[in-house]
Amino acid sequence: MSMMSYMMRRGCKKSDAKRDAGLVYPDNIIRVEDISYGPHKMNVLDVYRPQSVEGKMPVIVSVHGGGWVYGDKKLYSHYCTRLAERGFVVVNFTYRLSPESKFPCHLEDTVKVFDWVIKHAEQFGMDTEHIFAVGDSAGGHILALYSAMCTNPEFAAKFEFKPAEHALPKAIALNCAVLDMDVIKTSSSSNTMTLMKDVLPKDKMEEYLQLVNPIAYVNEKFPPCMVMTCNEDFLKEQPETFMKKLEACNVPYVYKFYGDEEHKLGHVFHLDVRNEIGKVCNDEQCTYFKSFIL
Repeated sequence: MSMMSYMMRRGCKKSDAKRDAGLVYPDNIIRVEDISYGPHKMNVLDVYRPQSVEGKMPVIVSVHGGGWVYGDKKLYSHYCTRLAERGFVVVNFTYRLSPESKFPCHLEDTVKVFDWVIKHAEQFGMDTEHIFAVGDSAGGHILALYSAMCTNPEFAAKFEFKPAEHALPKAIALNCAVLDMDVIKTSSSSNTMTLMKDVLPKDKMEEYLQLVNPIAYVNEKFPPCMVMTCNEDFLKEQPETFMKKLEACNVPYVYKFYGDEEHKLGHVFHLDVRNEIGKVCNDEQCTYFKSFIL
């Protein structure tokens, strides 16, 4: 493990614990936890559902961030239960991390989760006609690759595993996400390339850097998306080229930029359920998803 990954795990764990200190789960949300969705120890997920609603509900699958080397569903449980309060069944999962597991483990586990949703929709009252997804930072990167895999056969053919039929999200939200690896490679201040050495096979770095580049695989079938960043996000330049690609492919999208001189908002600020602008962001994303429900 590189020093960068070690420091990220240590630093993020401390800051995330501070962020969520004292929070309690909403009483109006049913939580079914630690469901196995695959063969590996880390292949576990939670399902959150409003207690007062019967019948099928639209679904949000959350793909957590953490630089591909950190994070799990527990760290997203408060954020995801608040999304459920907005009228969704939310699936919150843990995937295998690097450097212990190399790419494409993160993508493969995400494919398994969407497959699990399709297979267990009836059991948990999930409306598979209205599946949505959110992903932040590295999670946004993974979600963008998953969406490309569902819509670009040439990209999907590069992998041994395949997405389930009808598992393409109707719309997605890419939050403070890694979207253009070409920009990352040329950024002198980026730590992402250092993390890539832990994420990708060392003997195939150049080949895999293109393989994990979401912008390269966007086509006209890519799902509609809300692309979000903020004024203190170290990845705030990432949406620029990605949105141009969306426009070139006639993919509908909404762009949101949060923060101003009086409100300094950092990377993935929306995960802090106490943050008032974060609440607005999450409200707007859920409203965006609901606009696709007829």
